[in-house]
Amino acid sequence: MSIVTLLTDFGWADGYVGVMKGVILSIAPHVTLVDISHDVAPQDVRDAAYVLYTAVPYFPPDTVHLVVVDPGVGSARRAIAVRTAQGTFVAPDNGVLSYVLAANPPQVAVSLTNPQYHLSQVSRTFHGRDIFAPAAAHLSRGVPITALGEPIRDLVTFPMPKAQARADGTLIGQVIHVDRFGNAITNLRRGDIPWLDEATVVEIGEQVITGLKETYAQARTGEPLALIGSSGHLEIAIAGGNAAQRLNVYIGDEVRVRQKSDGDRNDAYRG
Repeated sequence: MSIVTLLTDFGWADGYVGVMKGVILSIAPHVTLVDISHDVAPQDVRDAAYVLYTAVPYFPPDTVHLVVVDPGVGSARRAIAVRTAQGTFVAPDNGVLSYVLAANPPQVAVSLTNPQYHLSQVSRTFHGRDIFAPAAAHLSRGVPITALGEPIRDLVTFPMPKAQARADGTLIGQVIHVDRFGNAITNLRRGDIPWLDEATVVEIGEQVITGLKETYAQARTGEPLALIGSSGHLEIAIAGGNAAQRLNVYIGDEVRVRQKSDGDRNDAYRG
């Protein structure tokens, strides 16, 4: 069984996702198509990079991952295919593969320059249909990645923001994703935080949360909470609510994590 996943910012209001699936199935009719998401924030390459990073480990290593979040479509940016030990990726060369490539270094990377594996007519504004989807379909059928174009080495990447430590031991991170429920997911991983207990203090803006929960249900309805989520990253949430809206949180906002001190109130949270 061949699997092709799709991750885009296209949404469902238009026919773009369906058209790409039609192209893939016309070339590889027996492939299994899996939608990771089509609700990535429009043109938000970093958001797409995070969503892809959280999904890839749960697919077989022979999966082809098709990613089309492409604000530079039609420009000089390259269309690429990259093979790693964890999977093969077809995407624009704009950094959208940054986080998965940090965990899974490229084995082979090519620019999709061979027109034999494009549609016969290539639009300047819909490479997802005309270049990326055909490439993913041919790869799923066993076409060697090297047949798709010229080898390349200098891929565009950006690092996931790293935790910074102040002299007083406070860890400084930032929000890197806000999910559909309004949970604010940070770049702080479980291993970054030496205190994972009731003495952990998490601050974002004016909100102060003392103690980590293990589940959302451990907090009272409407209560802000912090926990290590399913991705292994620190999250800030509102039990039964939307933390991004309630706390006015955005991607890039600073998050501070420290140990509880004598000056902290005994409340579980304040704000």
